[in-house]
Amino acid sequence: MNQGPHPIEVLLVEDDPGDVLLTVEAFEHNKVNNTLHVVNDGEQAMAFLRQAGEYAGVPRPDLILLDLNLPRKDGREVLQEIKEDEHLRRIPVVVLTTSEADEDILRSYNLHANAYVTKPVDFDQFISVVRRIDDFFVTVVKLPN
Repeated sequence: MNQGPHPIEVLLVEDDPGDVLLTVEAFEHNKVNNTLHVVNDGEQAMAFLRQAGEYAGVPRPDLILLDLNLPRKDGREVLQEIKEDEHLRRIPVVVLTTSEADEDILRSYNLHANAYVTKPVDFDQFISVVRRIDDFFVTVVKLPN
């Protein structure tokens, strides 16, 4: 189990300010010791993951929550780059998106997403989904060091 004194580092890659706010709220209300980092587009995500530029020295995430529809670099491209990079590929990536399209689901899994979750429209359901993702990856899954 990953419970302990060290927080779980989570990177949220999301361009919708409302969804960012909901996700932050869900994490704040969870009683798990974790840290949520937020970037708003695919290029920022890759810079964060590679600790480049303004992200020099940031911690390596233990979990990535990735929206597919992002500005500057699409979430599908980000997922592909992560899974092709030998230093990043072991980080679990949960696609958290509004798309229910079969082609997006299939492509995400073909690109080795660890999970695909459709964002609920309902406020309470959205918070519940984010909490369940957090609970699963923090308390159930054993993550690599």
